[in-house]
Amino acid sequence: MKLSQPRITPIGEDEWTDEQRESLEARSRAGHVYNVIGTMARHWEASKKFQVWAYHVMGDTSTLVPRERELLILRIGWQCQAEYEWGQHVIFGKEAGLTDEEIARIKAGPEADGWDPFDATLLRAADELHADAFISDATWAALSERYNTQQFMDVVFTVGQYNMVSMALNSFGVQLDDGVAGF
Repeated sequence: MKLSQPRITPIGEDEWTDEQRESLEARSRAGHVYNVIGTMARHWEASKKFQVWAYHVMGDTSTLVPRERELLILRIGWQCQAEYEWGQHVIFGKEAGLTDEEIARIKAGPEADGWDPFDATLLRAADELHADAFISDATWAALSERYNTQQFMDVVFTVGQYNMVSMALNSFGVQLDDGVAGF
């Protein structure tokens, strides 16, 4: 973790408005609100708008299959050194079919031995977006072998979304949730 203590603490249940209570209780897991959600709730109006977009990227309206989406998210989380993001998405990545070996290899990047060529291309796209805010022609051409226009857009949207989330998590000092391993 970049910070050992939060700069912005998650909103406490005793601080919730009625609207927040309804929303946060619905999104809790076993009575626990994830630290990221509780922290974002400190800016409630922004949080409500953020949720709409976040649910596109992580939800059913994204055109990316979950495994490929998680490759992108884990790579940008690693590139941004966002330990909270990494820890949460290791869980989601495993649910989407990523193996422990693949998750470990994401840290090494697209040139690591053992990647399927298309998976390596996805990681390369995340790296290029992180470094240059641009997908190179060569990577675009490789993606075009399988992806349509909306999928191209969702690659950029996913990496961009989680780049921003990583900035927020790192800067706000969002701490790992109980039971979630970091790097």
